[in-house]
Amino acid sequence: MHTVNIHEAKTHFSRLVEAAERGEEVVIARAGHPVAMLSAYRPTPRKIAPPGSMQGRDWQMGEDFDAPLDALFDCLHDSQDAPR
Repeated sequence: MHTVNIHEAKTHFSRLVEAAERGEEVVIARAGHPVAMLSAYRPTPRKIAPPGSMQGRDWQMGEDFDAPLDALFDCLHDSQDAPR
């Protein structure tokens, strides 16, 4: 851990960011008292729901959820060219 005062942090900000990218933590102090810390950004991992996590929840699926959708696409064809 590296400690710098605010004036030095402003003067050498690019170098301090590079140090943070390398994994170092930089403490920024005012009059010798730590006030902030500069460290590398680490995105939080996405949380993926485990299989079966909806079990026991109150949700319902329609009886026809897997019904064929053939009639839905009939409007996209000419009436003479429509496959039957």
